[in-house]
Amino acid sequence: MVIVVVTVLLGVLLGALFLIPRQLKSDSSKKSQLNANAKTSKLYAKAEVSFHNKRTDCWIIIKDKVYDVTSYVEEHPGGDAILAHAGDDSTEGFYGQVSFTITLVPQHATRVFDMIDDFYIGDLEKI
Repeated sequence: MVIVVVTVLLGVLLGALFLIPRQLKSDSSKKSQLNANAKTSKLYAKAEVSFHNKRTDCWIIIKDKVYDVTSYVEEHPGGDAILAHAGDDSTEGFYGQVSFTITLVPQHATRVFDMIDDFYIGDLEKI
C-alpha cells in the first residue's frame, strides 16, 4: 500500500514539474502578444512601402498590414517567389490563389500564419 501511495505522489510531482513551466511559458507569451497588440501601429503609405522592393530591403503588404520580411528572404522555402510582390500587396500570393471553381488553393503551411506576426511593422494607410 505504501508503494502505491509513493508512486502516485511521485507521478503527481513529476507531472507538476512538466506542466507548470509550460503553463508559465504560455501565460508569458500571451502577455507579450497583448503588449505587442497594444502598441500604436505605425501607418505606411503604399508609396513608402514600394521603395522596399529588393532582396536586401523587402517589405510586403498582406491584408492592409505591412511586414518587413527582409530577414526571411534567404530562408523562404519558395526561393525568390517572395520577391515577386516585394514592396507591394502580397495578399493573394500569401493566402493562395482563387481557382476557377472559386475555391482557395492553399499556398503555405499553417505555421506561416503564426510566423508572419513576427515581421509586422505597421498598417497600410487608408486613402
